[in-house]
Amino acid sequence: MLVRSPLLLGVLIAYPLLVAGLVGLVAGYGSSKPRVALVDEDHLPHVVAVGGHRFRIQDAIDEVGKNVHLVRMDPVEARRALATGRVVATLTIPPGFLADLKSGLHSPSLVYQVTRGGISSRVTQQVQALVYGLNRQLQTAYVETDLRYVQLIVTGGRAEFGGRTYDVLGLARMQKLLQKLPPGAQRDRIAEFARIAGVALAQTGSLLGATANPIGLERAHEDSRSSLLSAQVQSYALALTITFLALLLAAGAIASERDENAIGRLRRGLISMGELVSAKVALAAVVALGLGLAIAVVFGVIVEAGGVAGGEPWQRLPLLAIGLLVGGAALGALGTLLGALARETRTASLVAVLVVMPVVFLGLVPREVVPVAGWLSDGLPFAHAVRYFSASLYDASPWSTVVRELVWLAGLGLVFGAAARLATRRLLA
Repeated sequence: MLVRSPLLLGVLIAYPLLVAGLVGLVAGYGSSKPRVALVDEDHLPHVVAVGGHRFRIQDAIDEVGKNVHLVRMDPVEARRALATGRVVATLTIPPGFLADLKSGLHSPSLVYQVTRGGISSRVTQQVQALVYGLNRQLQTAYVETDLRYVQLIVTGGRAEFGGRTYDVLGLARMQKLLQKLPPGAQRDRIAEFARIAGVALAQTGSLLGATANPIGLERAHEDSRSSLLSAQVQSYALALTITFLALLLAAGAIASERDENAIGRLRRGLISMGELVSAKVALAAVVALGLGLAIAVVFGVIVEAGGVAGGEPWQRLPLLAIGLLVGGAALGALGTLLGALARETRTASLVAVLVVMPVVFLGLVPREVVPVAGWLSDGLPFAHAVRYFSASLYDASPWSTVVRELVWLAGLGLVFGAAARLATRRLLA
């Protein structure tokens, strides 16, 4: 049927790849910037002077808010937006924030609220990153202010602190005054202390800089694959393609035996029901092997053409082929079961298409977000196929994962195959 309908064959191959691309877009949207409401109850001015430095607070927020999309709102609007889900978090600048920031005596705090659910931890990380970026912006001003106070201690002079003015003697002026005192052990001890303190305080700049940034982070420039060619995307593309084709072909093939009135003649001595089911499972396995290897080769050629080391699947193709065969057989057994239950070819094809999406998306939901989805996906071949393909292609030591997932796929295939053998009796009715 596929040979006689090249258009249908092309659709069957292109459709799962299209869905894989859409899944990639959804995954990319999941990592996009969340909307966060910014509530400014302190009415920060556009230009803020902190530690003798003047900078535009909005520019600073925009600079560090690259990981979140900040939307200015009033408190009432922000609460409503958070309650209705229009934003995933609110970040509030409380009254007195700027005054505490300028005084340097207290550390002002930002207040945030997040929605409940799996995304809350991610939003919390983004808000923490925003506060970290603001601290990086402000620490330079604070360090320079602290250094001026240190320099004042060394040289002396007039200083303002807490709204009051002070006349600081300073270590240098102190040594000059000591020279005017009568010689003696006490004077020498004070002079030695002033000298040592002056030497130590001269290194304060380096010490403060190291304290403010104890660990640096540098980005090394190297060739790497794009996210569209990542191991995860390749694994999902392979698993999604063979899931769609194996379910659809096996379901349609077993149901077509009844539509063409062949099931009765086959049952009268030519083959058993177990052999009939095995033939449909074998069809799905062979198609999964051929198309899966073709996809892996295409990915490998693209990665190698891009000059990215470590992305070529050539040495892992035999290991991948085993997973494609076993995974295709398990999915073929499930498709045969669906086709036997549906009985008619058109119904079986429709049921297979409808079943593909829940099977796939159950495997995409992280177990940490919805544990029930993780348990359900363990009872279906898709998630195990994804883990097998990822480990067989790119893990440095894939054997534990490969063996575990291979056992799962083989076990699920036997269970679905046995159920399909029982269900084929309905085709005789």
